[in-house]
Amino acid sequence: QVQLVESGGGLVQPGGSLRLSCAVSGFTLEYYAIGWFCRAPGKGREGVSFISSADGSTEYADSVKGRFTISRDNAKTTVYLQMNSLKPEDTAVYYCAATWRLVITTRANYDYWGQGTQVTVSS
Repeated sequence: QVQLVESGGGLVQPGGSLRLSCAVSGFTLEYYAIGWFCRAPGKGREGVSFISSADGSTEYADSVKGRFTISRDNAKTTVYLQMNSLKPEDTAVYYCAATWRLVITTRANYDYWGQGTQVTVSS
């Protein structure tokens, strides 16, 4: 059974940091690209960061470039999202998702999704 389980969310003050984890099971992580998406209150699900399966190349939404870092540990079957210099507008539910397709920045290409973890940035 395919599972993606996010953890690491919580309440943090502006300027703080969090590290989200996405633990996967039921498929071989090294063959899949992983994306992190977020859904802020009143908005749709948006792409935040992506990491490919082939060479580990990464992409980021403009709003998080320089602040967030995505990484993967295939041996631990876990993908991470290090979030630094957090802002109130980063408040959202964060989801990880997996795709075997080549285009990894398109939400519709993702086959498997986690349940999400809440990140709240507030003083």
